[in-house]
Amino acid sequence: MGGLTTLRGKRKDRLRDALPAFIRMLRRFSPYLAGSRGTLISGVLALLMATAMRLLEPWPLKFIIDRVVRTPTEGPFTVTLIGGLTLSGLNAFIALCAVGLALVIGLRALFQFVSTSLFAVAGSRALTGLRRDLFAHLQKLPPAFHDTTRPGDLTLRLIGDVGMLKDTATTAVMPLLTNVFILTGMVAVMMWLDWTLALLTLLPVPVLLLMTTRIGNRIKTASRVQRKREASLADSASEMLGAIRSVQALRLEEATGRLFQSANGASQSDSIKTGRLGALMERSVDVMIGLTTAAVLWFGTHAVLAGRLTPGDLLVFLTYLKNTFRPLRDYAKYSGRLAKASAAAERVFDLLDTEPEIRDRAEARQAPVFQGHISFDRVGFDYPDGRQVLKEFSLHIPAGQSVALIGPSGIGKSTIFWLLLRLREAQGGTILIDGMPVDAVTLDSLRAQITFLPQDPVLFAGTVAENIALGAGREVSDDDIRAAARLAGAEEFITAMPDGYDTEVAERGANFSGGQRQRIALARAALRQTPILMLDEPTVGLDAESEAHLRRAILRLARDRTTLIITHDLTLARCFDRVILMGDGRVQEDGTPDRLAATKTSFARLFAHQSGGKHALQS
Repeated sequence: MGGLTTLRGKRKDRLRDALPAFIRMLRRFSPYLAGSRGTLISGVLALLMATAMRLLEPWPLKFIIDRVVRTPTEGPFTVTLIGGLTLSGLNAFIALCAVGLALVIGLRALFQFVSTSLFAVAGSRALTGLRRDLFAHLQKLPPAFHDTTRPGDLTLRLIGDVGMLKDTATTAVMPLLTNVFILTGMVAVMMWLDWTLALLTLLPVPVLLLMTTRIGNRIKTASRVQRKREASLADSASEMLGAIRSVQALRLEEATGRLFQSANGASQSDSIKTGRLGALMERSVDVMIGLTTAAVLWFGTHAVLAGRLTPGDLLVFLTYLKNTFRPLRDYAKYSGRLAKASAAAERVFDLLDTEPEIRDRAEARQAPVFQGHISFDRVGFDYPDGRQVLKEFSLHIPAGQSVALIGPSGIGKSTIFWLLLRLREAQGGTILIDGMPVDAVTLDSLRAQITFLPQDPVLFAGTVAENIALGAGREVSDDDIRAAARLAGAEEFITAMPDGYDTEVAERGANFSGGQRQRIALARAALRQTPILMLDEPTVGLDAESEAHLRRAILRLARDRTTLIITHDLTLARCFDRVILMGDGRVQEDGTPDRLAATKTSFARLFAHQSGGKHALQS
């Protein structure tokens, strides 16, 4: 019974997959097309006019064959036109047909240009909006999602997959939509000319639809696998190139090259498979078209001999026949693109359908201006792998106090930051700011009042001034930027550079030292002017001079605001109002640095070791 249910499920999947790929995509894109209704309607009207011109295109030649070639005359030539007008003279009639043909072709080209341009504008707007929303959605997904998703795959979805949809909209969807209109019009005209011959023409259509649907599904499956391989390929290339110094230093070029080539070869095999399937579909359609054309030629010629059709009518039939099957031929031609676009659309919308685990609660409100009183009350937190890092953790920090968090790595110090920012959710207990639960206010208003400086600060593309101003949340002047740089001890080295504050930041801030990157990030933090400041190992890996510069800047920045710092530098920790030694998911020692150093505490022993050059705390 279970096998029967599975079989039925597979059949349903096949029926669902049999729908044209672009129809499914349009259904999901409809919200993004809502703002371009006028453009789309104008494009459809232009498309209909282009279709009408396409239908008229063979008729001037039909008139020539029926009136001139078939019934030549040596006497006066006259023909009655639409509206009862009479045209005299053979040359005048030929000239009229020639001009009419040129006019029809010219108008068709004009209307096709207009429709293509309008659809391109609408499609570009829609996909630009889709990429904007996708990027915004990615930024809302919590660190837990990004920890388990490779950045190369996300980049491919954001840039490659959306770009593929954009290209497909103009190179495949538009031609197919055009041909649907043409098919409808031509079938109607053929039915009017001779319905029996028209039915003969349409007889192979169900067979072609079944064949193209089955092969199209195989192409789609292969394309989906190919896109996944390409995502993995992009991620591997990004990782290897991002670590190029280590690769070259350790002479890993050959090994990484083999890994890349293995993934590249698998992607090539998938590409060849989709190409072969596309070629099989296209050639199969050509064979069916050839057989149908031969049948129409046979029966159509006999219809002309029997007087049911004129030679011109048969010419129109054969011309239309070629275009009647164009949607199926083009579906074969563009099946690879449509299948890849369908797989790309699934990847994009799967990402958009991923709900962020952490979001504003329905009753959340804008946070008031914080004073900075922080309270953790019996807070518990376990990571997804089951590792417990906080066990009924309690800590109360008055507004304006500076606190150093110390302890071994992996003990939960950084977790405190993530919980305070609501980048992760506690499994128990309460976290309060000024007596208000952090989940009672909106995420934006919460994070707008907390400045976080990570251990490895991020500098973005742009100038130094733009990086300092980034995230200020308000308009800032050049004087504000310089004041923040002075507070962070960064102005001296910035102004020493040839372009000063207009210096362009290289990728990942490679044109600055670690200490300089930290001070630029600290200037950015100073400009935010939030009541709460959090720093994660800001001095790690710095030389003594850079460390001294940064320590002075941190202490200046910590004045008059609640400051939490994670550090293994106990000399820096002694500069703060309070030291918290963590262990076993709880507070082990708590007090002023001088009091803890003067007693027989773990902090005192660690400080004594570190002061003597021994680092008991491992980073």
